Amino acid sequence: TIKPTLLLHLGIGLFYTDQPAIPPSFNVSSLGSNFAPFYVNQFPNIIGIVDSTLAPVVGGASVPLGQGFAVQWLKDVKPTANANMTWVKANHTFKAGGEMVIEGFPQVNYTRANGSFGFGQNQTGDPWEFQKTTFATTGLGYASFLIGAPNSLTVSQLTDSRIGNHSLGFFLQDSWKVTRRFTLDYGLRYDYVTLLREEHGRMQSASFTTPNPLAGGRLGDVIYEATCGCRFNHNYPYAIGPHLGAAYQITDKTVLRAGAALTYSSAPNNAYLSYSVPDFYTFTAAPGSYAAVTPLQGGNPFAPGNPYGNKPIVWPDFSPHYPVPFNGSTIPSSPFIYIDPNAGRPPRIFQWSIGLQREVARNLVVEATYVGNRGVWWTAPVLDDQAYNAMTPQYLQQNYGLDITNPTDRGLLALPINNPAVIKRFPFLANPNNVYPGFPANQPLEQAIRPFPQWNSGVPPFLGPPLGDTWYDALQAKVTKRYSHGLDVQGAFTWSKELALGVNSDTSYLTPSGAAGGGFGTPINDVYNYGLNKYLSGFSRPFLFVTSVQYTTQRLHLASGFGKAFSALARDWTLGAVLRYQSGALIPVARSNNQLLAQLDRGVTNNPAVWGGGSTFQNVVPGQPFFTVNPNCHCFDPTTTLALNPKAFTDAAPGTFGTAAAFYDNYRWQRQPAESMSLGRIFRLKESMSLNIRAEFYNVFNRVFLTPPSSTNPEATTTRNTTGLLTGGYGYSNLVPGATGYAPSPRTGQLVARFQF
Repeated sequence: TIKPTLLLHLGIGLFYTDQPAIPPSFNVSSLGSNFAPFYVNQFPNIIGIVDSTLAPVVGGASVPLGQGFAVQWLKDVKPTANANMTWVKANHTFKAGGEMVIEGFPQVNYTRANGSFGFGQNQTGDPWEFQKTTFATTGLGYASFLIGAPNSLTVSQLTDSRIGNHSLGFFLQDSWKVTRRFTLDYGLRYDYVTLLREEHGRMQSASFTTPNPLAGGRLGDVIYEATCGCRFNHNYPYAIGPHLGAAYQITDKTVLRAGAALTYSSAPNNAYLSYSVPDFYTFTAAPGSYAAVTPLQGGNPFAPGNPYGNKPIVWPDFSPHYPVPFNGSTIPSSPFIYIDPNAGRPPRIFQWSIGLQREVARNLVVEATYVGNRGVWWTAPVLDDQAYNAMTPQYLQQNYGLDITNPTDRGLLALPINNPAVIKRFPFLANPNNVYPGFPANQPLEQAIRPFPQWNSGVPPFLGPPLGDTWYDALQAKVTKRYSHGLDVQGAFTWSKELALGVNSDTSYLTPSGAAGGGFGTPINDVYNYGLNKYLSGFSRPFLFVTSVQYTTQRLHLASGFGKAFSALARDWTLGAVLRYQSGALIPVARSNNQLLAQLDRGVTNNPAVWGGGSTFQNVVPGQPFFTVNPNCHCFDPTTTLALNPKAFTDAAPGTFGTAAAFYDNYRWQRQPAESMSLGRIFRLKESMSLNIRAEFYNVFNRVFLTPPSSTNPEATTTRNTTGLLTGGYGYSNLVPGATGYAPSPRTGQLVARFQF
């Protein structure tokens, strides 16, 4: 305190989080003298040996084998500092201040340094199947593992890296009591945040405008801040946020409040980006190929002196790569990080509210408020159309004369470029080097004609782009019964509408779904048709009511000795309840089986397309209900009844996009209240000692909550066990305890005792 009307606060801090995660070591030499070791003494990571469509045949092994993502340690080091001053002068209360946060993520990274082998069905399947439009196969991932024929290999060096960023914020505000009844608050805030970057510029970013010498000078290579003489992104210098609020006392018991503000969020967070800072390389066998990408028994094909002539992997390596020369060829392989040049722009929200508050009786206050906001520039990786490295129907038609609605043209896309039918249509592909020098002839046509054929997939756009938009409007009502006579009650009701375009949360990459069934991903129908992807938010709950009640038993004024003893035992017990009732979770609409997005190179194997669903939607059939039964009626047996109506959807025609939205307001799963109660008391033993005993109960009414139904494919086969009970199908809810998707949670309780002294 400088003087009675002037207060200064200074603060510094350090948040230090250390996550040691040293995986178990392994003697790699025990795998045989021919197994060339990778870069850490760990068992290789082996995935894909279980086919979910078949029995889990894994030979008694745990799945997957070996470590996938692993670090020796990962630290979060965050120094902070803040300063603010408050000055009271007449009817004004001025505040000014600033804050600084510096964050770093140093780590020693084992991820992919032990080699990751992926197995699939191709290597043990009948080659005849690869030319057929069938999902059936004779191959088995576990069989491919037994013969040592992996379908893919991912490898990286052992690395020591650090990414970090910093943020600065300054504010100035005033609370001005204009009159006895009118108060005005106004102020200004400025934020400056930087994007996560590697301290020595060793993190890659895909550049779509840089010539690639490994691909004959085609555009599309990786760059590094250490050598490119550039910055991946531009930090936004204009994050100025004004705010204005007012409160007017209409009567002694009625107050009107209103306000509006522009606010900026922080920079995108780490979200496992640090695991992928080091360059890593993924090699995948060509589609339709039954040859192994590399023999498992040979181990590391990049080991010094390897028999394939492969250049050893080092880090950092600023030389051009992707595709990486491998076993005498330059198989298309993709970078894993793309930093959008605009990714440094922080999300911005314009929010406003206007509300009325009134004291209707002593200790009883009611209020109603309209709240709205509009958000822009949210991180939305699923909207980065360039990062998809994919095609549109217009692209195919204008550049190659291919009509995606024509079955013959669609069939050509999946054929290798050395197929006579492809060469007849595109004679220049008779020489694969016309794509780029070293392009393999066994690659499919769709790979050869995609925008960047040297890359076999999309490039995950970590930290951006800032293309996500949100809309929120709500009526919020609240009743507060302040504590009196032992009773304290609060109740809140919200009626809202939430819309989103490409985003569901403030994260740098893995945005959650929010819909029934959970998982990751914001549904995207056509990334190249931006406005088409505006839907209800997966977290939408239009109606929400929450109430909390707490009652403390009072002292009884009884004169007799027994009465006093009874009063002492009965008083000061606290009974509490928190009850939450809300609309059911949205159910995602059915996904199309027409394979359109896969044919356009934006299917589930494309990252980031996989997080948008990797398929278009089916079409809604007018007049058909979504449900066969009311999910809230408690009148059907989910072991015998499928809750969803398969006639509500019809698949989009081959070569066309579905017309449905991702979500519909009347297509929600059952309402699932959250109801908990408690009973407890504090016993005062001495002045400095007390014993707190409390019993807590959850799902007190023992309601049955069904798992979200399977809603992806209306054409799914209905399956039953030997007793006739459902085990699968469209609209199936899993009721097997411990199985995937199992949700029912019976009433539970716990007794808590805490002694304080």
